[in-house]
Amino acid sequence: MPNTATDSAAAADGYQLALQQLTDSALPTGAFAHSLGFETYIERGLVHDEESFGVWLAAYVGQQLTYSDGLAVRFVYEDVPVAELDARLTALLLPRQLREASIKMGGRLLQIGAEVFPSAGLEQYRGLVAAGRAAGHQPLAFAVVARSLGVPLAEALAAYLFATVTSLTQNAVRAIPLGQNAGQRLLRAASDDVAAAVGRIRHLTPDDFGAVSPGLEVSQMRHERQRARMFMS
Repeated sequence: MPNTATDSAAAADGYQLALQQLTDSALPTGAFAHSLGFETYIERGLVHDEESFGVWLAAYVGQQLTYSDGLAVRFVYEDVPVAELDARLTALLLPRQLREASIKMGGRLLQIGAEVFPSAGLEQYRGLVAAGRAAGHQPLAFAVVARSLGVPLAEALAAYLFATVTSLTQNAVRAIPLGQNAGQRLLRAASDDVAAAVGRIRHLTPDDFGAVSPGLEVSQMRHERQRARMFMS
């Protein structure tokens, strides 16, 4: 007789290992080159230590990351056409650098995914990008790959959000600078924010897509004209 428990565990092991690779900070998407706006707060003296960066990170996770990237991932799982989501994300990401960051990292993820995690859905999205009918945003590329691997939505959301938090924290450790232990404390604290965001995303509506604090967007726009900077966004 087939062992259902063993089969389920084997299936989970299959996607979990792939998911770890997909969200590893060593994946060369270029995330190390982006602060997604927190460098502006550093320049203004508002983010200067572990505590102040933790405040910024919680705001970013609870707002922009939840209502833009996270909700986009959910919509892919709900079969909203990726071309439609791509166009909406392009319109909703008002700060130019943030929009370009999403597209640059998304392009790298599409390229890596085609070699390492090929699927019909991914090829379709790449085809849209190649034809100029889509820009190729990072959360959509991630969601297409994760769904093709059989990753459940809740796990995909948690993995994507936490991978973003990890990249931003690593960048803050370099930029503020912070100690490595401080970075680990920040990640542990941010795990509660990520869990809350995953729960919130499950209940949002299409009207919530792109809702964000104006302060975050303004800081991301100001970064374009910041005189000295370490990051592209």
